[in-house]
Amino acid sequence: MFDHTQDAVNVEKVKNYLLGLQDDICQQLAEEDGSKDFIVDAWDREPDEGIMGLTGGGRSRVLEGGDIIEKGGVNFSHVRGKTLPASATAHRPELAGRSFQALGVSLVIHPRNPYVPTSHANVRLFIAEKEGEAPVWWFGGGFDLTPYYPFDQDILHWHLTSKEACDPFGTDVYTKYKAWCDEYFFLKHRNETRGVGGLFYDDLNESTFGWNFDKCFAFMQSVGDHFIKAYRPIVARRKNLDYGERQRDFQLYRRGRYAEFNLAFDRGTIFGLQTGGRTESILMSMPPLATWKYDYHPEPGTEEAKLYDYLSPKDWLASFKDS
Repeated sequence: MFDHTQDAVNVEKVKNYLLGLQDDICQQLAEEDGSKDFIVDAWDREPDEGIMGLTGGGRSRVLEGGDIIEKGGVNFSHVRGKTLPASATAHRPELAGRSFQALGVSLVIHPRNPYVPTSHANVRLFIAEKEGEAPVWWFGGGFDLTPYYPFDQDILHWHLTSKEACDPFGTDVYTKYKAWCDEYFFLKHRNETRGVGGLFYDDLNESTFGWNFDKCFAFMQSVGDHFIKAYRPIVARRKNLDYGERQRDFQLYRRGRYAEFNLAFDRGTIFGLQTGGRTESILMSMPPLATWKYDYHPEPGTEEAKLYDYLSPKDWLASFKDS
């Protein structure tokens, strides 16, 4: 299936895939919303703009005020810089001082109905370059689900689809990247996961599983293609459920947790801000509305209290195997 002699870094092939992925996800989500389409905002950076000599451009696509999607953004970017920022070299000090390319698609969908989960996904390629030396490349990405009112059927579908994305690449891949997702999307100051997980991977290159560039790229495509397969059926099932002010208030409160994670822990946000990236694109993931309440605890036995039973790492497939 994979030709291990084809080790060349093919940036254009990756870029073309990412642009097509952005188009497909936006088309499917707009169809599911049914009231609005994504606007397109293409952008470029001048060569001397920002810090670290960042140049390049991208295409942001945003849907706001839809009947189903209150705010959704699907970004493509391809940027270059003269030196890698601290966030990218923290675990790779030997790469400090190298120039870089980074390209990827990143998205966050904040639905209007509290019974529809928020979801995030991204897939990306980094290349660290130095004159006279071979480029150092790695892939990263994944997707995760953040429900406010969890449904076991949805969580099972989400993780079955996550596993389906990984299975062609080895029996241990889903287990490894599911566990990394639980570890990464964890709010340490709250002692809870951001949601019910999914997949997270980084530093994927020849040293991880012995895969060459083509196979790592194939895995990126599998993850990217499976996001909409995982998410759209959940949106379709829950988007017409009746809700009231109580559910909306709880959704906005829990969105505050989402904002806390993105600003305090998210690597993509930190990388973008450290490189002087395009602020509108970096902070597109923030919810349109969110609230904070002092020392709030839901009443025991309520729908709202049920969520907190789901905010710790679990083997969801084993939990629901008899469902």
